[in-house]
Amino acid sequence: MLTAGTLSLDPRRRRVTRGLTVLPLTPREYGVLEFLLRHKGDVVSKSEILRSVWDSNYEGDDNVIEVIEVIEVYIGYLRRKIDAPFGVVTIETVRGVGYRLLADAAS
Repeated sequence: MLTAGTLSLDPRRRRVTRGLTVLPLTPREYGVLEFLLRHKGDVVSKSEILRSVWDSNYEGDDNVIEVIEVIEVYIGYLRRKIDAPFGVVTIETVRGVGYRLLADAAS
């Protein structure tokens, strides 16, 4: 079980919850969240997320603009699903570097 505050991800059951609420995520959203939870507290770059979550069949360029756009879209999806409805901030943007999943979500 991977956790950050009241956010939990059960890799065995592929289930994400915030408190008692089950959060439906797409497979890609789940992959991004799992990667962030496994690196909780660490700053990870958008390129690291892309290389770890997208498979080797990813057909996009590894150019900076595309990486930024793809990752930012999925981080936005996650924030709307795992944070906004609960009034918390779990995913922190580290300008010029990437993202950090906070160990304890703040309201």
